[in-house]
Amino acid sequence: MSSSPVAFQADTLFFLTNTLSVFLSIYIALLVIRILLTWFPNVNWYNQPFSALSQITDPYLNIFRSIIPPLGGMDFSPMLAILVLQLLAQII
Repeated sequence: MSSSPVAFQADTLFFLTNTLSVFLSIYIALLVIRILLTWFPNVNWYNQPFSALSQITDPYLNIFRSIIPPLGGMDFSPMLAILVLQLLAQII
């Protein structure tokens, strides 16, 4: 009993979109954790697990840091970064 190519494509598309949606949700959670940890000045970003979190999230955040510079000592770029990911997750 073989399935039709159309059903296989639909299953594959569902799997890919579901996987991407889960990935985006996890990445948004990591961004929120990263942002919350910046409130604690005693966090050493060179020690694990903070170093790994920084390596995962900083390349994406740096894209938005180059667009929106810190205003009055506050970095608002993470809000835009999370908003873009949430919009992408909604589209998917």
